[in-house]
Amino acid sequence: MKAGLCITFALAPCIGWGQELAFQGQATLQAEIVSEPGSYAMPVGPFGEAGLPTRILEGAVSQQAWWVEAQGASTLALMVPLRDQVLAMGYEPVLDCESLACGGFDFRFGTDVMSPPDMFVDLGDFRFFAASRMGDDGEEAISLMISRSGTAGFVQIVRVGPHAEFPAVTTVSPVSPAVPLPGTQSDFGTTLDQSGHIILSDLTFETGSAQLGAGPYASLRALAAYLADNPDRRVALVGHTDAEGSLDANIALSRRRAASVVERLVSELGVRRAQLDAQGMGYLAPVATNLTAEGRDANRRVEVIVTSTLE
Repeated sequence: MKAGLCITFALAPCIGWGQELAFQGQATLQAEIVSEPGSYAMPVGPFGEAGLPTRILEGAVSQQAWWVEAQGASTLALMVPLRDQVLAMGYEPVLDCESLACGGFDFRFGTDVMSPPDMFVDLGDFRFFAASRMGDDGEEAISLMISRSGTAGFVQIVRVGPHAEFPAVTTVSPVSPAVPLPGTQSDFGTTLDQSGHIILSDLTFETGSAQLGAGPYASLRALAAYLADNPDRRVALVGHTDAEGSLDANIALSRRRAASVVERLVSELGVRRAQLDAQGMGYLAPVATNLTAEGRDANRRVEVIVTSTLE
């Protein structure tokens, strides 16, 4: 990684060449890769019958993954201020699409995305934006991949230019322990011990279904490692829902979702069933308002809670 001329102390990742891109609210740089020389296959259209159309850009390439506080914020709300800043810098849009319009699964896995837990992409809720401009020394390009999980937003920024003026952000905000997933397994265990609970924000369920998606899920791997390292610990997986429907139905659904997580931990990750419990709270413990779609999305979650030690 090379240091450049543009350094910020305000959670603003430098776009390079003396300009900054500022997040709205708290943000934490999870990972960064800088390659010089490097190349980037930038998507220039949605996935179609001929595959994913891309344009190969060469030069210095910076790839960053950010966690952004996203309490009640949609992917559109996360995208708009970043996209507006890029356009204000003189970049011309190349592609601006969301989820299915981009090509859904095929688009997501057809382009280069950093791995979880640094970067998480919900296949049904992501946005992509790419733009380019001609600088004094050649073409410069930037792409934004934005998604969210629970109350955490995830932003990937890829920048390409003629030289590597891509400094790291020198100051980041601490991650709230009970909302986003900590970045490493050791962080996960430390946070769980200190706070007593963590929202497993990368889990996905079909609407109205208790079936856990295929994964893999970094949160469950981290939890399995934590329980293997602490065989005397017992945790509860607690499901939560939004406020649509009756309380009894939501409690039953939330408990089934928690049970689905337990089964995944036992059957695929080798966790002892004696260390696990499944409970459901329905809509009785919201973390956001149920009056908006974004709030209801945040309320649909599964938390892990340390309950006791095994006797």
